[in-house]
Amino acid sequence: MDATSAPHRIPAEMPQYGEANNIFDLMQSMLEQLLIHQPEDPIPFMIEHLHRDNDHVPKIIILGPPASGKTTIAMWLCKHLNTNLLTKGSLIRKESSSLATEAQKLYQRFKKVPDMLLIQLVQERLSEVELRQEGEGWILDGIPETREQGLMMQTLGLAPKHVIILNAPDSVLIERNLGKRIDPVTREIYHTTFDWPQESEVQNRLVQPEGISEMETAQKLLEYHRSIIRVLPAYSKVLKAISADQPCVDVFYQALTHVQTSHRSNAPFTPRVVLFGPMGSGKRLQAALLAQKYGLVHVCFGQLLKETVQGQSRLGELIQSFFEKEMPVPDNIVMKVLKQRLSQPDCLQRGWVLHGFPRDLDQAQMLASMGYSPNRVFFLNVPLDSILERLTLRRVDPVTGERYHLMYKPPPTLEIQARLLQNPKDSEEWVKLKTDLFYRNSVELEQFYKQAITLNGDQDPYTVFEYLESGIINPLPKKVL
Repeated sequence: MDATSAPHRIPAEMPQYGEANNIFDLMQSMLEQLLIHQPEDPIPFMIEHLHRDNDHVPKIIILGPPASGKTTIAMWLCKHLNTNLLTKGSLIRKESSSLATEAQKLYQRFKKVPDMLLIQLVQERLSEVELRQEGEGWILDGIPETREQGLMMQTLGLAPKHVIILNAPDSVLIERNLGKRIDPVTREIYHTTFDWPQESEVQNRLVQPEGISEMETAQKLLEYHRSIIRVLPAYSKVLKAISADQPCVDVFYQALTHVQTSHRSNAPFTPRVVLFGPMGSGKRLQAALLAQKYGLVHVCFGQLLKETVQGQSRLGELIQSFFEKEMPVPDNIVMKVLKQRLSQPDCLQRGWVLHGFPRDLDQAQMLASMGYSPNRVFFLNVPLDSILERLTLRRVDPVTGERYHLMYKPPPTLEIQARLLQNPKDSEEWVKLKTDLFYRNSVELEQFYKQAITLNGDQDPYTVFEYLESGIINPLPKKVL
């Protein structure tokens, strides 16, 4: 684009297409790979990168002290995600690799593999054709061990998307290590107290690994603590610390939730938000807070119809006739009003937050057919008792127009209290009817908006807003299987 022709008028379809097809994230990934590998001919390199289609595969590092359970968690994640597990042992034992043969000799002699050689083994494994073209991804167990290894990996472009660090008190780790046993056939790790196999065949072949005495474990822990504090700063933006001093299943599900969560993207994002909830759930307040903080256009559907009537247009006169008869406005008229508002430049440029529409599945499908699909949908769930408390105790002073609530904002004098009136729409019968109607329709709406986020609306409004805010600025969570 020629900068001298600014301001540019970019069609609304462009950012929507980019968001729907992850174009911005794809371009960012390609640029990263170009800067890392610096190919002589970038075009074939980018074509090959697109053919691999592996930008979204797991790339995970699991770190932790001895006996923290990192190998067990890594193996469980590997099975669940159908990915490749890389450990120092598997890299050294790899057949048909001259690097692995050299590493075996050095390890047998010095019980250690040089940093450069270990990272070369990692690079060799990750660069294999079958690993990268199948799009399976990888999990590194306990690598890198030192800051030097981490820097070497960064230099080679071996960057993880998620890093998990398991922590536990040293006393707990020493006790765990003393009971560790290994199955030489499957390489599964068991424990004499916490995880003993049921099969007698497996029990009989378990062996005690070397170096698990109390003194040896304490020495390994000391070395680990010295090195890990220099490793973690390199992964601060993708790091998740999890306590290993809890049941292994709980650790696993915390780790699984983390690795299935996308990190916040730098791609341009125009929020298109829909808030669902029964009357009295606080949709109007939350929409106003979002509009105020993020500059979104606040589209209250009921207010939009009233403004259309006040505009004295032909459409407004048509809507007024339905208002006078106290009849619902037909969907075809409603969609014309909504289309006029959402197609305005401010909505296209800044984004919008809508509430009061759609009310049922048919309206949701009509909204989507017109090209106004929201990219964030929230359901505010509030129990009926709380809704009744919020609405049936509302009153209005007919003299001053002041609004009161008999519990949260009572009138200052008995004289004012005596003349207060209740809106018929705040009666208990009306509130129950509308609440029941919403929850009947919400089942189909939740199925239609599969990525919708459900929140507890029966709490402090600013707490609810914090949850809404995090759901907008962070990527949508993946559905955990």
